[in-house]
Amino acid sequence: MSKKIEYINPDGLSKNPAFSQVVATQGNGKTIYIGGQNAVNAQGEIVGKGDVAEQTEQVMKNLQTALSACGATFDNLVKLTIHIIQGQDLYRGFQASQKFLGSLKNPPAITVFFVVALAQPDYLVEVEAIAFIPEE
Repeated sequence: MSKKIEYINPDGLSKNPAFSQVVATQGNGKTIYIGGQNAVNAQGEIVGKGDVAEQTEQVMKNLQTALSACGATFDNLVKLTIHIIQGQDLYRGFQASQKFLGSLKNPPAITVFFVVALAQPDYLVEVEAIAFIPEE
């Protein structure tokens, strides 16, 4: 592997510009694990009650803050796991996330789960992330 992070969309698997099928890291670097982020702002208030798009935008802002605290950006993402409440419009959440991820040359691998509930009844979406910053 010539790159420290390799985004792979092998023949035989569907290709989608919104996510990568496989991401492999190699060599020395910093791996960042971000626990599930909900639509809670820095003041501890839920943003966008009842609106999955607004909540997704706050979640992405939270991820951006967490990545930045580690010296990373969305370009360093290798994996997102998304939990969304059953019955919510996945497409509206996806559209909101594209404000942050849509310009990535190499999008992360993504897994989406529809779930019955999250930790707080007003939460509609939760996202956890893994990022990797290779050593130069």
